[in-house]
Amino acid sequence: MEERPDPNKILAEHFPRQNSDGKGKLKIFFGYAAGVGKTYAMLEAAGDDLNAGVDVAAGYIEPHERPETLALMDGLELLTPRYLEYRGIRLREFDLDAALIRKPQIVLVDELAHTNPQGFRHSKRYQDIQELLDAGINVYTTVNVQHLESLHDIVASITHVRVKERIPDRVFDRADQVELIDIEPEDLMKRLEEGKVYRKDQAGRAMGNFFTLEKLTALREIALRRTADRVNRSVSRERGADGKDYFTAEHILVCVSSAPSNEKVIRTAARMADAFHGTLTAIVVKTEGMEDMEGKFEKALEDNIALAKQFGANAITVYGDDIAKQIAGYARRSGVSKIVIGRTVRKRSLFYLKQTLIDRLIKAVPNMDIYVIPDSGAVMDERKKTPWFLTGGNREKTQKWLRIAGIAAGAAAFLVLMYNFFFVEPRYSFFSYAAAYPFAFAAMTICAVITNSMASRLKKQAMISEEESGQMQALMNISHRLRQAENDDEKLEILGIQASGLLHCHVIIYSAVSSKNHLEKVGVYPPEDKAESEAMFAKSDERAVAEWVYKNKHKAGKTTDTLPGAQARYMPVAGAGIVYAVLGIDLRQTGRIEPNNKNILNIMISETVSALKTD
Repeated sequence: MEERPDPNKILAEHFPRQNSDGKGKLKIFFGYAAGVGKTYAMLEAAGDDLNAGVDVAAGYIEPHERPETLALMDGLELLTPRYLEYRGIRLREFDLDAALIRKPQIVLVDELAHTNPQGFRHSKRYQDIQELLDAGINVYTTVNVQHLESLHDIVASITHVRVKERIPDRVFDRADQVELIDIEPEDLMKRLEEGKVYRKDQAGRAMGNFFTLEKLTALREIALRRTADRVNRSVSRERGADGKDYFTAEHILVCVSSAPSNEKVIRTAARMADAFHGTLTAIVVKTEGMEDMEGKFEKALEDNIALAKQFGANAITVYGDDIAKQIAGYARRSGVSKIVIGRTVRKRSLFYLKQTLIDRLIKAVPNMDIYVIPDSGAVMDERKKTPWFLTGGNREKTQKWLRIAGIAAGAAAFLVLMYNFFFVEPRYSFFSYAAAYPFAFAAMTICAVITNSMASRLKKQAMISEEESGQMQALMNISHRLRQAENDDEKLEILGIQASGLLHCHVIIYSAVSSKNHLEKVGVYPPEDKAESEAMFAKSDERAVAEWVYKNKHKAGKTTDTLPGAQARYMPVAGAGIVYAVLGIDLRQTGRIEPNNKNILNIMISETVSALKTD
């Protein structure tokens, strides 16, 4: 009698790098275009596992009409999909909860880069898969090279198509196994002509646009190179684990702005950090005028900061009107080895003697490598299309500046006239005997306007310094008070008080009770006028988000990609895989957390976790 294979041995062969934390393993079937055979290879591997006795279920398989693909699904358990109506169309989606309840050893989830419909727990399918992995379920999935975030600009320059559904590179790089599904471009085009990729009526359009031999060859080369890079990184990590010194001390600094071309700059810097095995820092220089930035530009800046963080960048904010000086100063203080900055096409000015930002930056740090990334397509920012008398960041800010300048000039002129009326002969009239007086009065008016402008700037700089001082004081306060706290609840209360003071909104603290595997409310802070926020936090939907954060150890709620319909943002107070508490932030009034405050809040949470560990 033939001995039945051990399913655990089969799994060990598929995933040789065992996860000691009990999490599932991820295998990605990777290709360079639709039709190379990713889903076929995934189903074929699942069939082999099923025959070996492994518990396999298909969570979601993209509908296919190819008979050979459909044949591989025979005998495979198909989990019930989730159906919903969207704009009159019945959508068929992956049901995450059904997979978690069924909990097979391996679940198949096609299309890793898919975007979930509104109302789902996660906005992206790769986040669904991460929750499956956290639950100890192994996952097979598929993705094409054009869906990797760092390669978006490169692929778009080849295909002239900008793919909206993208995944962070960390998802690809952290996969336990990546299997490249390769096919000759000529064979893929033949399959397309035979109707094995798209229907006959769609194949012609595809061959005229995306599926050309030149484009497919280029995409194949990128996919092969990206797979090889992943192998090199894996080998490098193993060397590092063995104690061998291979890492360099490269520190890449990328300059982040609200410019449309800044995404390309960030992706280029991320690829450099990967290639040099270096660390990536994203710097934002906030100038005086950025306080009045229009909503769309502010949103673009926040999106670019989020993109940099997606690549593992540490985002920092500095303040000052001399952007080059601020970048250079941070670069020198922080041991930066390379600076990556964007360049946008600008119109020539009549006063062309003024140095550009890049010129001033090169002059400030002459011995540092500076990489200038040109604006893709040389598309001018909308702000540069406005008339010269309304430029300066945006229309609202410029009009506000003109109003202030007008008031200042009027006040200066009034003071000069009063001086003339009371102190210049003939007194008590607006005439003067000396011919030079009008010129003196004009000079006095100009000086008054300049002085007023400088005073206004100094006042704003003082406000910024006061804000930075307040943030540092908050960190010192929480550190000092945590050392004096006598128990965990008191430490969590300190976090709540300091966080509410920093963010100027109400927050709630839940303490994790490990013995009962649930959360207990510590309190809502500040205690003044808390009734409305307390009622909001008490809603079952909000409490469910907090419980999800506790169980999954990830942030969720408003302004996140997980359960974004919540009214508050919830963050785990966690360290070394242990969740000590959950912090909820009422964002109904503020709408968001300032990036700099977010960094301070993360430090506060880290300080609290360190204090909780000492007990």
